[in-house]
Amino acid sequence: MTRILGISGSLRRGSYNTALLRAAQALMPEGSTLIEGTIAGIPLYNGDDETVHGIPAPVETLKQQIIDADGLLLFSPEYNNSVPGVLKNAMDWASRPSSDMAKVFGAKPIAVVGATPGGFGTILAQDAWLSVFRTLRTRPWHEGRLMVARAGDLFDETGALTDEKMRDRLAAYLAGFTAFARGEKDR
Repeated sequence: MTRILGISGSLRRGSYNTALLRAAQALMPEGSTLIEGTIAGIPLYNGDDETVHGIPAPVETLKQQIIDADGLLLFSPEYNNSVPGVLKNAMDWASRPSSDMAKVFGAKPIAVVGATPGGFGTILAQDAWLSVFRTLRTRPWHEGRLMVARAGDLFDETGALTDEKMRDRLAAYLAGFTAFARGEKDR
């Protein structure tokens, strides 16, 4: 069984990115599963707090989920033409202490998708994540790209993905990334 960890980069209850993650769970290819991780409860990173109190419990949980996963899929909004601070903060915490970075992220297959009410998808956020992925020494999947623009037209009021074309695109993306993660697992 190939295990992919999905993390939404939004804390909003009605987040399109969380809705996209949940839609993805139902579209995973056979022999794989998408586990929903969370960044809720992760405090702002402060090196002084890390020194005094160590790694917070929600961060330890997230780190272990990343370690246990065969691949990491971020569902990232785009804020001010870049990455959302809460998700970047969680990735920063997960790389602490720096001696754990290789164990948590080293060569981990990773990809990013995103949903937005705007018309340009999340292209700038997805591009901005690439330098973070490189620094964490992950193995980004570059074969596919999924940007969900005008998400308000594609999800209903309950958060269900109702657009069949987008469901098909999402399923194809998940199949490609899962195959990549599975191949990396077998290396």
